[in-house]
Amino acid sequence: MPLPEKITYALAVLVLYALMCGAFAWQHRRRQAEARRRVAALLPATPGMPAWWVAYASQTGQAEALALQTAQALHTAGVPVRLASLDELGLAELRQADRLLCVASTYGEGDPPDSAARFARQVMASADVSLSHLHVGLLALGDTAYAHYCGFGRALDAWLRARGALPLFERIDVDKGDPEALRQWRQHLAHLAGTSDLPDWEAPALQPWRLRARRHLNPGSAGEPVHHLELVPSTGALPDWQAGDLAQVEVPGAPGAPRDYSIASVPADGALHLLVRRSRRAGGQPGVASGWLTEGLALDGTVMLRVRAHAGFRIAGNADRPLILIGNGTGLAGLRGHLRGRLAAAGRLHGAANAPRPPDVAPMWLLFGERQSAHDAHHREEIDAWARQGWLSRVDWVFSRDQAQRRYVQHALADAAGAVRDWVGQGAALYVCGSLDGMAGEVDRTLRGILGDRALEDLAAQGRYRRDVY
Repeated sequence: MPLPEKITYALAVLVLYALMCGAFAWQHRRRQAEARRRVAALLPATPGMPAWWVAYASQTGQAEALALQTAQALHTAGVPVRLASLDELGLAELRQADRLLCVASTYGEGDPPDSAARFARQVMASADVSLSHLHVGLLALGDTAYAHYCGFGRALDAWLRARGALPLFERIDVDKGDPEALRQWRQHLAHLAGTSDLPDWEAPALQPWRLRARRHLNPGSAGEPVHHLELVPSTGALPDWQAGDLAQVEVPGAPGAPRDYSIASVPADGALHLLVRRSRRAGGQPGVASGWLTEGLALDGTVMLRVRAHAGFRIAGNADRPLILIGNGTGLAGLRGHLRGRLAAAGRLHGAANAPRPPDVAPMWLLFGERQSAHDAHHREEIDAWARQGWLSRVDWVFSRDQAQRRYVQHALADAAGAVRDWVGQGAALYVCGSLDGMAGEVDRTLRGILGDRALEDLAAQGRYRRDVY
């Protein structure tokens, strides 16, 4: 190709790249503006008219979604509303409020979700405050499989009552999205709003998807098999989702109780990817959901599925920040979603292995733990290629069984304490995905040791510390 044509071609590629980057940036700004409009639209139309607070304590986004539906329903009925996470409320807001409706989920065995951690540590530590003027309605989300069912919702209810708050109705506990409990909540809202026609809150219908591919990622592993699944809609186009979102899968034999899985891809991949580890029940049988997805479901078989937004693990305001991605096991799915999301935003999703990271794209650091490097380095070829081109500035693989003394991802994090502080000082956001038992708690304790409790809570409040743990 003659030199002038080469120059023209190169300029055309640069212009196209700039246009793609601009389009992704515009979409991100549009989503942020829409979120701001959504909240502002609920505020009082008449100056001085008191608004009801609708607050949420959400880990996976379900409580936040229900709180938004609550706020929108009240607003439609003519009730002015302020919508916020519990962490956005302090004693000043509670002292000024007249009515508070709260949707509170529980993290693990009775702990507050990340969006309520600061509220629990600071506001609920206040023993001498009087809230006798405050009227409260509480919806507690939980799972009876846990010993401390609805633990945080119950603790919040007890704290409010001890401060003198007056219940608008008795607390409603919801086991795994029980539709009857949610119907009771809507009935109480309709009564409070003076209307009988609040909108239905049914979740979007599950749609048929086809299992296009399934690959065993860890043959020979001492652990249970992990499979990478690719799913596409049986008919129609892929729905839109963002890195960090979840797929809800209905399992044959367990209707009405869909399982949540972190999505390991972005729509530009052309398919919805999942990482699923086969679990074992107490009697040794494969888990109902994981056994079916990894073995029972035939290729080209049908999966009833819907995509669910997980606002608490999306990129949100961190699109231009350095990212520290921390996880273990199939938690790589949620982290891979963010890795691929950043590549897509840079226009390099399908060429990053052969193209260096541009200097205007923020760096990423992956810390990932599994059992043995010989068998459990999931997607290592892909990750190593990204590291060679600088998309991943640093990768820490941690394999617990590769040495006599067990070593886990939190140990690698502690060893890199100085680098963690440097990255956070330069504006980095932290994303943690993986097992609730062990990893998530230990990583949290390690980060508190590195950064301090107050600093980590501030990061969470700023949306720079996000977790998708199960």
